Amino acid sequence: MLIIQNSPAYVGEFSFQDNLSMHTSFQVFKSYITHSITFRLFLLQKLPSAFFAGLRIASLTRQQAVVRVSKKWFNKNPFDSIYFAILSMAAEVSTGVLCMGALYKRKPAVSMLVVKSEGHFYKKAMGKILFTCNDGEAISMAVEGAITNKASTTVTCHSTGKNESGELVAEFYFTWSFKVKNI
Repeated sequence: MLIIQNSPAYVGEFSFQDNLSMHTSFQVFKSYITHSITFRLFLLQKLPSAFFAGLRIASLTRQQAVVRVSKKWFNKNPFDSIYFAILSMAAEVSTGVLCMGALYKRKPAVSMLVVKSEGHFYKKAMGKILFTCNDGEAISMAVEGAITNKASTTVTCHSTGKNESGELVAEFYFTWSFKVKNI
């Protein structure tokens, strides 16, 4: 389910150079954020709770991000499953890393902020849980809308968490806001 508000479909064409530049920026971002050491350093500096919870990026493309979290002592609840806030964090990172990839080295610079979240829980979270967000294209359109219209835009991203058996454990919706930074 994709919802883009205040962002009409981008009208116009990208030049080859613009497309190449965006592709190159994403590849640089991807190589940085998917490297195990630099990702852990990023988490330790910017999201220490995600570092201690053991979040890992399982895969990343411009369209899809998969984030893994495993049950361990630090992130368990009294019912011997993964604490709901840890699940929410992993889901948020699966959407946020796509946003960060779309904004990396952008000119003009664009800020991002979660303005709404919603979660649904279906099954006890045990073992490894993979959160998948497939909304990279919608995120890119919202970012382009913010730049083109010089106005804040929002996009609602969907992330599903599945266990090792492929069963749906939880799903989350995060609404991200994008706005061109005033420099």
